Amino acid sequence: MKEESGEKEVLKTGKRGADFANALLHWNRTENHRQMPWKGEKDPYKIWLSEIMLQQTRVEQGLKYYQNFIEAFPNVHVLAAAPEAKVFKVWEGLGYYSRCRNLMTTASHVSNELNGIFPKTYEELLSLKGVGSYTAAAIGSFAYNLPCAVLDGNVFRVLSRIFGIEAPIDSTQGKKTFSALAQAILPKGQAGEYNQAIMDFGAMICKPSPLCDACFFQQKCTAYVEGKQSILPVKEKKTVLKKRWLNYFIVQCGDEVLVQQRLEKDIWHGLHQFVLIETKKTCKTKQLEVLFQKQYGLENYTIVDDWKTQQHLSHQSVCFHFVHVKLKRKKKVENYTWTKFSDVKELAFPRALQQIVASRLGV
Repeated sequence: MKEESGEKEVLKTGKRGADFANALLHWNRTENHRQMPWKGEKDPYKIWLSEIMLQQTRVEQGLKYYQNFIEAFPNVHVLAAAPEAKVFKVWEGLGYYSRCRNLMTTASHVSNELNGIFPKTYEELLSLKGVGSYTAAAIGSFAYNLPCAVLDGNVFRVLSRIFGIEAPIDSTQGKKTFSALAQAILPKGQAGEYNQAIMDFGAMICKPSPLCDACFFQQKCTAYVEGKQSILPVKEKKTVLKKRWLNYFIVQCGDEVLVQQRLEKDIWHGLHQFVLIETKKTCKTKQLEVLFQKQYGLENYTIVDDWKTQQHLSHQSVCFHFVHVKLKRKKKVENYTWTKFSDVKELAFPRALQQIVASRLGV
């Protein structure tokens, strides 16, 4: 992998960089007991799956999904041949569904065009849909021991504190600096072990609230010596949350409910939902009923339940308002399909709606 600029910070590391790498490898072999099913894995397919699933997802949450995916799709050919609906269903609840769509695209490419063999160079791995610099480095180093240093949130945090780097980790120059530093201290021939070790160290010891007393490098850590643990790493930008109001009418008639597949290039693309009315602010139920009747032409119903909840997505704060209604007579509604409860549970829904399918509808 090509080294980037950041010469000043790289030159500062010198022997300390090598000392840290060696000490980290010793810690990994003697004290690191973090267990995960993909640790030590050499199959690029399984490494790829784990890395895609863990993007913006806690290990504890991703573990179950990884195991379910391996059971349902044991190799890339099986995944590539699987119906989209089945893949989405196994992914259901994990969030960030663009990852799942990228997963299917890459599986098809590897299976059909590469004969099921994942690329063996960093540049070729980087060309796969949904595979960025971190994921390409992870697959390359873990599967093929390529000399590629990984940079994820844990690694940024560790390096910024150990070497006292105050360049913002979300700035262009900051990313170049950290990339050059990570590559410079990567021990030859031990890329896979070192990458796993530094990520584990960031997850277990050098956490956002670090366990400095348990750190083997405490006395040589710039952040510890200078008391900067709470301000490193530095971030330049603050995430601005977009606020949305999604009002769902769960329209039931007998043992059927109205369902639609989301086709817009928006959150939850390809997943299913109930009858939706999106507004620009919070609305009372009576106001929503007026919109509901006007937009969908449904009038003869009884309100069974009415409740609100809120959920934070990646860059969106979504306020949900649910109104469960029962119709006396079934009526055709454009772009929605009457679906039996027994079939609803086979469809993939966003997590907020999945919980309704499981608890409120009892299917």
